[in-house]
Amino acid sequence: MAEWDALFSERLTSVSRPQPLSLRLDLAGGEGVEDRVRDLVERESGCCSFFTFTTTPAEGVVRLDIVVDRAHEGVLEALAVRTAALGADR
Repeated sequence: MAEWDALFSERLTSVSRPQPLSLRLDLAGGEGVEDRVRDLVERESGCCSFFTFTTTPAEGVVRLDIVVDRAHEGVLEALAVRTAALGADR
């Protein structure tokens, strides 16, 4: 959790909820950011298989889409709130 918190507090540029069961995070790009995100996603997927992550790099940004099933909507909402709070501290 501490690694996610550090990433979001350092790199988060926007948070959105395109659908009720999805969360979209845009992270400022830079040296090693995409690799860092992919490493965290891989480890998180190993322990919390209910998350589906999609990482999309673009010019100056790494987009992270997170999707869950209906049973885990509350977990996603808690993540959205936590993430937005960390990004607001930037």
